[in-house]
Amino acid sequence: MSTLGNSSHRGTKAVQLAAGTVALGAATLGYAVGIERRHWTLRTAELPVLAPGTRPFTILHISDLHMLPGHHSKQRWVAALDRLEPDLVVNTGDNLSHRSAVPGVVRALGPLLDRPGLFIFGSNDYYAPKPKNPARYLMPRGKKKRIHGTQLPWRDLRAAFVEHGWTDLTHVRRTVDVGGRVVFAAGVDDPHLRRDRYSDIAGPADATAVVRLGVTHSPEPRVLDTFATDGYDLVLAGHTHGGQLRIPGYGALVTNCELDRTRARGASRWGADMWLHVSAGLGTSPYAPARFACPPEATLLTLVPRGSDASQPRKPARRKAAKPVR
Repeated sequence: MSTLGNSSHRGTKAVQLAAGTVALGAATLGYAVGIERRHWTLRTAELPVLAPGTRPFTILHISDLHMLPGHHSKQRWVAALDRLEPDLVVNTGDNLSHRSAVPGVVRALGPLLDRPGLFIFGSNDYYAPKPKNPARYLMPRGKKKRIHGTQLPWRDLRAAFVEHGWTDLTHVRRTVDVGGRVVFAAGVDDPHLRRDRYSDIAGPADATAVVRLGVTHSPEPRVLDTFATDGYDLVLAGHTHGGQLRIPGYGALVTNCELDRTRARGASRWGADMWLHVSAGLGTSPYAPARFACPPEATLLTLVPRGSDASQPRKPARRKAAKPVR
């Protein structure tokens, strides 16, 4: 065969390989945008944080709804979580993505608002999202210029939550009666916007409570360290979207905060005595509407007594609470 023939054959193979790569990329993007981001998923996990002999306690952790007015399937799925009958609901922020989304959030949380609930807000409760260069998420944090969209009606959302009896934990410490059991909880405003003032809630957590909860939107290590120092059992956070686009076998590429990527979603120990749970959340920015290997989720946490062999939580389980709805 001539040299020209070999070159032509190699050129054809190269074109085929390029075409295959493009097709695979298009299929992956289509799946991430069209299917997985609507694949509403319930995760369950057990965390050994209660005193020996204490009966289990359940928390439904909801985060990062990023609601738009047209997100009807998300609203129906979240409302149906009430059948889980959690002892407590904790919302870790970023509920909104549009000025007209407050009614949608209230419809989504619907019957859950009649249960004991705690909440704080995140950046996308205060400001609408804006288009951003995806490459900025790979840049060192100090190099990023903060971009704010228009202000969102977070006060209206707060009023709706409070009117239903949920507790706003923004820079306050509260003792909450949950079915006759005392829960001690404290929270900070969004560290991602540097609105946190931990000094407002500093001091030892109430040792007499059945559980001591810290709540923050962005799981910044500087905030987690202070919760741990003050004796909290568990901190709940969101913000990371679990990485949003994960590589199977590797995990999240970024967390969009100072938290290391191995903790982008799920439960992990923070120090000797505290646990951290980071929700991968239920939404995305409308300008980056894709998820891969990281379906939108809510988590039912079952808190159980500490034991000598409970150095790790039971392996989280993922359950489909509903079929994907387009």
